[in-house]
Amino acid sequence: MSPRASEPARVPAWAVVALAAGTVATLAAAGGAVLTALMSRAIVIPSLPVDDVRILGYDEEYGTVALSVSADSILPGLYSLRFSGDTGHARLGEVLSVSDGIVVRSVIQVDYGDLGRARNGRISGWYYIHPRELDVPVDEVEVFTSVGPAPAWFVPSVDGSRSKWVIQVHGRGVRRGETIRAIPVFRERGYNTLSISYRNDGEAPRSSDGRYALGDTEWQDLDAAITYAVDHGATDIVLMGWSMGGAIALQAMGRAVHRDRIRAIALESPAVDWRDVLRYHGRARHAPELVGDAAFATVTHPWGRVVTGQDQPLDLDRLDFVKRSDEVDVPVLILHSDDDGYVPSTGSRKLAEARPDLVTFVPFSVARHTKLWNYDRAKWTTAIDGWLAANAL
Repeated sequence: MSPRASEPARVPAWAVVALAAGTVATLAAAGGAVLTALMSRAIVIPSLPVDDVRILGYDEEYGTVALSVSADSILPGLYSLRFSGDTGHARLGEVLSVSDGIVVRSVIQVDYGDLGRARNGRISGWYYIHPRELDVPVDEVEVFTSVGPAPAWFVPSVDGSRSKWVIQVHGRGVRRGETIRAIPVFRERGYNTLSISYRNDGEAPRSSDGRYALGDTEWQDLDAAITYAVDHGATDIVLMGWSMGGAIALQAMGRAVHRDRIRAIALESPAVDWRDVLRYHGRARHAPELVGDAAFATVTHPWGRVVTGQDQPLDLDRLDFVKRSDEVDVPVLILHSDDDGYVPSTGSRKLAEARPDLVTFVPFSVARHTKLWNYDRAKWTTAIDGWLAANAL
């Protein structure tokens, strides 16, 4: 006898369970796809720095500022405080006190912006704004790259000789001002300094896709800078790369037209193995390992451009100088903090262990990412100066 019209048909319990399981699986797959897409895009799309420190008060009379405690805001040393969405800049001195989640630091000077009205900012190791603050002559020049003219600063050597050059390459998400700290130690050793910009950094021209390639295309702009130096008398060139700039410098070592002029490479908090770096960030964001692997596949295969907008996929093997350690053919200095917080020091240590004949590793602790000069200027300067002397550079 068929059920009455008023009675709903009964669905078997197993069917309900299967439907629910299928729905959960579908949602999980969709969520995984979204996370993969977000992670893939984060790898290659330039992003603006985040103001992650609260500014709790500025006492202009006493020259102090109160900040929320963070791993960066309590670091000893000299730093920049960039505030209100980069509309303000102040120089910070040492920590004066820490209590109840508040750190009080001395304020050396406010360069621009209204610190009294600021509510948020970020601590930066990029201490100087322009090389002229060092009381050195500076020329604004342009390096002609394949994507267009890229601005650079040229600081001549003390003796006026044009044979020895250091080319400074800043890191991801910042600009060439990051590298100003290195001018004095090289200048005292007779080097001309060229601090460059590169595609998609906000100063140099944008590439056709507007995407980072983690050094895999940016090295071409460094190559153009090396050619610029050679055209202006350089016979001996040292490359110095900061963070992602380290990956760019390592690529140029083997791919630049005038790579025979490269005598050595100095690296500050460098990205030596991008898989290691990206997995570190995935763990920090509690992303499942499968999502990370899927993101790697997305950025390294042609079909991934639908998600990322890349013109060309990344070659993470080509960017891995732990695997390619046998290709290092010039002296390399690596300065890296073991609690970097952004680029783990594991890749740097592994490269040094693989090539003790050419790679000198100077470990720091506490200093965090690209803030080694700020934290311990004496150790940082001595390490570079001693390395240059030891290698007769």
